[in-house]
Amino acid sequence: MENTIKFESVSFGKRMKSMLKVDFRRMFKSKLFYILIACALLMPILMTVMMAMMDGSVSVDPQTGVETVMRGPENAWQNIGTLPGEAMGGAEVFAMCNINMAFMGIAVFICLFISDDFRSGYAKNLFTVRAGRGDYVISKTIAGFICGTLMLIAYFIGSVLGGAIAGLSFDLHGLTVGNLVMCMLAKIFLMLVFISIFTLISVAAKQKAWLSICGSLGGGMLLFMMVSMITPLGSTFLNVVLCLAGGAMFAFGLGAISKIVLKKTSLV
Repeated sequence: MENTIKFESVSFGKRMKSMLKVDFRRMFKSKLFYILIACALLMPILMTVMMAMMDGSVSVDPQTGVETVMRGPENAWQNIGTLPGEAMGGAEVFAMCNINMAFMGIAVFICLFISDDFRSGYAKNLFTVRAGRGDYVISKTIAGFICGTLMLIAYFIGSVLGGAIAGLSFDLHGLTVGNLVMCMLAKIFLMLVFISIFTLISVAAKQKAWLSICGSLGGGMLLFMMVSMITPLGSTFLNVVLCLAGGAMFAFGLGAISKIVLKKTSLV
């Protein structure tokens, strides 16, 4: 009887399950992951409390003698967005330093997460014996999406805690809790757009973490100012749908380009 060797093809589902299992294990054991979540939680608390403590303080320009009165935050939701019809104190600071900073923070995670694969030789070994380029890109996108979602949730919790500690108002000024939920969902789905961009830049830069971080932050800043307009505090179901559609298209389109980059370039 003649012996024959059969090679069993591994299905896409099994490959993805294996890739995600490895990436999630690495992510949840990474110190960087917990540092970013902690920063997202503590930043709005510290910023809100410090700005509230500085409310009413006066600074004098030594050259002109002009006095400037510092105005602290008046509403806890300033960390999330701008309420309709309200000129809120400290708006200049919170216009940039709000929950949308999480979109930039996730760039650091993805760039270091991917560059470590190429620096250690793990990626080369992975593509040789275990998984394809497309599987790798999908797994990294999903891992980044989970991390980005947790950062947004942590920032939201920190904003609520900071507002409570500082004794700020939680009045929604005509908006509803539904608007607040839609706003958060829209931001979560929009995160896919940024993650896809950062993943593409990271796989192109490979082990050069400094290059991928600089490129990702630069590319992300081009879209950063649009986040508050696309996901306002008064978001509706339409905002959620648009962000979900945009996130899906970017994830699919840029994911395909990332796969091509990995196939056409050296892995070392």
